[in-house]
Amino acid sequence: MQFIWPTVLLSLILVPVLVGVYIWLQRRRRRYAVRYASLSLVRDAMGNAPGRRRHVPPALFLLAVAFMLVAAARPQMVVAVPAQEGTVILAIDVSGSMQATDVQPNRMEAAKSAAMAFVDKQGPAVQIGVVSFSGDASIVQTPTTDKDLVRAAIARLRPQRATAIGRGILVSLDAIFTEDEVPPSAKYLNPGAAPATPAPTATGHPNMPGFAPATIVLMTDGQNNQFPQPLAIIDEAINRGVRVYTVGLGTPQGTVLRLGGRAVRTALDETTLKSIAQLTDAEYFNASNANDLKKIYENLATQFVLRQEKTEITAYFTIAAALLSLAAVGLSMLWFGRLL
Repeated sequence: MQFIWPTVLLSLILVPVLVGVYIWLQRRRRRYAVRYASLSLVRDAMGNAPGRRRHVPPALFLLAVAFMLVAAARPQMVVAVPAQEGTVILAIDVSGSMQATDVQPNRMEAAKSAAMAFVDKQGPAVQIGVVSFSGDASIVQTPTTDKDLVRAAIARLRPQRATAIGRGILVSLDAIFTEDEVPPSAKYLNPGAAPATPAPTATGHPNMPGFAPATIVLMTDGQNNQFPQPLAIIDEAINRGVRVYTVGLGTPQGTVLRLGGRAVRTALDETTLKSIAQLTDAEYFNASNANDLKKIYENLATQFVLRQEKTEITAYFTIAAALLSLAAVGLSMLWFGRLL
């Protein structure tokens, strides 16, 4: 829990002071009581002694005071709130190794099925785009709220050759930002282009300048073998506050596939994928089968639908203080016929 006005918490010292005043008043009351010549007269005057019950209303009132002072400091908590809008780019590897059948019916179809499930769980205001990458990368579907268009784009994906993870990230960034910016990919894929213009971002994250309302989900089953290297361009995502969640399909040991009559070895570069996710304050996931892959995408869908956000909870402390005060007054009137 954090506080907008933490210095107000210093006022909580009033609570033990009030407790001390209450104890002092109780002892003073006893001293007056023993001045009577006969203790039986005291008992007769007091009637049925309230016992420990007499301390309950004051204790509730002091607790109410503590809650009111905490409320004055304006407490905040990180809670899950519905994400109403934003942009998610699904960057999907379509290299030849995606034809492998170790994931049924094959890696490509499993990836497409998981991506479809992800799309179905997104809110109506979330824009979803699709980028495919193999030897190069391209925008298959620009960000849109039309889920039918996104599903159709995913269905069109076909395996090709090579694996250009770095280009996949750059083109995904191109799909996110506006046309009046120089595309992030330009200065890497087009040497004559001007440097990209930094995009405005949100603020508040310790490792990044802030989170933009955009996220990339990158899925691959291999190693980057094209220019540029992913870690050489990841600053383009970091500077724009774009988190890149990475999903690895396969194992670091890899496997040998037969493509076009020749043997091709493919292995998953988990080290690079983990670094990409860590540097952009996202997460890395590994899937060894179709069920794992689908669960990962479903979990990611939940993370995007429910965004972690700081929310002020002053009202809850105020309500608690009011209820405690009412309970203190009510019990005092019920038991003793007077206020505290």
